[in-house]
Amino acid sequence: MLKPLESEQRIADELRYIGAPVPRPNALRLLQGRGVYVDDIVLPRMAHVVYWRSPIAHGRITSFDASFATMMPGVIGVFGAEDIADICTPWVGTLAHLPGMKSPPQYPLARGHLCWQGEPVFAVVAETRHQAEDALAYLRIEWEELPVVANMERALDPDSPLIHPELGDNLCLTRTIDTGSVDAAFASADVVVEESYRFGRHTGVTMETRSVLADFNAADHTLTVYHSHQAPHMMQDLYSRHLNLPETSVRVICKDVGGSFGIKVHSYPDDFATVALSKLLKRPVKFVADRLESFVSDVHARDHLVKARLAATKDGRILAFEIDDLTGVGPYSVYPRTSGIEGNQVLNITGGPYQHANYRARLRVVFQNKPPMSQYRGVGHPIACAVTEGIVDLAASRLGMDPLAFRKINVIHDDAYPCTGASGIKLEGLSHDACLAGIEKLADYEGLRDEQRRLRESGVFRGIGIAAMVELTNPGPAFYGIGGARIAAQDGATVRLDAGGGMTVMVSVGEQGQGSETIFAQIAADALSMPIERVRVITGDTSVTPYGGGTWASRGAGIGGEAVLQASNALGMQLIEFASAVHQRSPEGLKLFNGQVMDAESGTVLSDLRDLANQAYFRPDTLPRDFQPELSATRHYSQRDYPFVFTNGVHVSYVEVDVDTGMVKLLKHWVVEDCGRVINPMLVDEQIRGAVVQGIGGVLFEECLYDEAGLLKNGSMADYLVPMASEMPDIEIAHVETRTKTSALGAKGAGEAGSAGAPAAVMNAINDALAPFHARVTSQPITPEKILVALGKVKPVTAAER
Repeated sequence: MLKPLESEQRIADELRYIGAPVPRPNALRLLQGRGVYVDDIVLPRMAHVVYWRSPIAHGRITSFDASFATMMPGVIGVFGAEDIADICTPWVGTLAHLPGMKSPPQYPLARGHLCWQGEPVFAVVAETRHQAEDALAYLRIEWEELPVVANMERALDPDSPLIHPELGDNLCLTRTIDTGSVDAAFASADVVVEESYRFGRHTGVTMETRSVLADFNAADHTLTVYHSHQAPHMMQDLYSRHLNLPETSVRVICKDVGGSFGIKVHSYPDDFATVALSKLLKRPVKFVADRLESFVSDVHARDHLVKARLAATKDGRILAFEIDDLTGVGPYSVYPRTSGIEGNQVLNITGGPYQHANYRARLRVVFQNKPPMSQYRGVGHPIACAVTEGIVDLAASRLGMDPLAFRKINVIHDDAYPCTGASGIKLEGLSHDACLAGIEKLADYEGLRDEQRRLRESGVFRGIGIAAMVELTNPGPAFYGIGGARIAAQDGATVRLDAGGGMTVMVSVGEQGQGSETIFAQIAADALSMPIERVRVITGDTSVTPYGGGTWASRGAGIGGEAVLQASNALGMQLIEFASAVHQRSPEGLKLFNGQVMDAESGTVLSDLRDLANQAYFRPDTLPRDFQPELSATRHYSQRDYPFVFTNGVHVSYVEVDVDTGMVKLLKHWVVEDCGRVINPMLVDEQIRGAVVQGIGGVLFEECLYDEAGLLKNGSMADYLVPMASEMPDIEIAHVETRTKTSALGAKGAGEAGSAGAPAAVMNAINDALAPFHARVTSQPITPEKILVALGKVKPVTAAER
């Protein structure tokens, strides 16, 4: 366990920024249109690539003619899989710590076998994007359609077509957890409830689509890739290995990134193809996905069918959970993080907040002819939380207990930590008791119940939904490392005193819009007692920043922030030693304050850091001959005490359901959340609000709808629903701070807590509103049609009728 450096108090007696709602220093630049995104970057001799994507879900190319396309103005060439086969090697998206997982080799461009609508098959490269798109229409391609595996529930049937015959079946991964006493617990229970939960496929809709600009320099055999991505060092490693380049010859730069949400933490075939084409053509090549192709080429998420059971005693104690999770992940496991991690997280987290001892779970991950599915904001949390909280609410109802009281009995109590959950997850320190008490007061729970009862008497049906949740953050080295994926669990920071007396902070965790750069500036400014205006943060460049994992799994503040703190503390001690040598005073009698070195006892200012920098860089002749100042420090940090540092919280949603139309009106949403030490309450609150909105999108609006042929029916913003501002409720947030002892900073993560708990709370609120009619809805998104079907007012529409 890390301890705060002994020097920390002398470096920063007075915390001025940590815990304060500091505005983002980069906000003005972005508001003035000075952001630099991949599509803003123009390089000499830059070409553009567009991709012919499979128009069918499963088939084989039988004929290809590019002669007309190559005659179009500006066309540099048309390329297929064989043209880049010697440049970029294939990959397999499996992890060794997921035993039995399988996936076939995948290539940058499909080698004639088409596995999903949207798969990149041929590349057209031209001088401009318009010329490439015009030429695309002149490709002459014929294909043979093959049987489609669209329905994941039939993927493992004996007569189901095989997407990859060489694998023997359509099973990607299976896993089970069994504590051994589950049957006995269910047999002895006073109450057993069971229910099935379905989660529709959806995808991230980032403001900036996926984009990449690759520049291979044949003169010095180097590759520079400008990327809209979350993990530049991961991509540096992948491009190095698969394009046969030394890692030191590959540079990945992620400047401003217009949102990610996990969509941009993966590698994509068209990314590899773009980089391979740059190496082949020896010139820069840019690819920017348009919104329509993003719907069929970005990873999808949340395609699950979960059957759940819960056993309880008549006095309200939970005895056991049991779940069976089936999930469809497309024709390939996404590389290198895999498509098995989401289902794996569902098994690990289901039942997480509760003190039951008996748990059995089965996971089956199956292949299907739809776009690959992988990790998206929350990664299994929304599924696990909705299943857990949905079945908990059902049990409370069956027992005739108030759902908040039922949770108070069953959550793991705040004085029980550290402990291990029934699934095997290790929990350091959570605060469900405090969060439940906080949400009861924040939402005026009794007042809401009184209002609900009064309105029901007049025919207005409102519901109150509760969701207790856990969120894994700050992952330790075992998360990917033991599985063989070269994804760093540590992050690094370099903090430097510049010649003008300011500080430059270089961090391996990037900025995706969540405010990481602001948090790093706050930490460095406090640790060095420096005005924040004199701190500059640089991220997203593998040639500048120390090596690190990047932005994922709510790890920016907890991992990257700790690296910044340690580097800042180390630089602070260097500056104290420097001032000690200059002023011939003991270092124990000096401290840093407000960009100056002071006498610790009298408060007398001895020098400004600008003067020290000037002396070190320009007048070293004035220094003692035996002293050479060090004005930068680099530190790395990885969290190694636990597999994850869990955070927790409670959501309450208040909704009104029109039982004649099935329409749901969101009235108010409350969150009490514990992310450890809150570095910037304004940024944390907005992260939670944004994630709540994304969670609401999943539970009420978003779904990629497919027909039986595996073709997307709503792949545009005209048909794919996302939450709009006018539909969102006010979201009120409060905090409990249980600092993690795994770091000196004490910060956990907060980026996914909203998306984890909101879908469960909204679903439970809708079902609470429908309780007088003995109706329940457990299929997300919860549409007006599904509500009316549950109420028996309309008949369900079959797939054939659609």
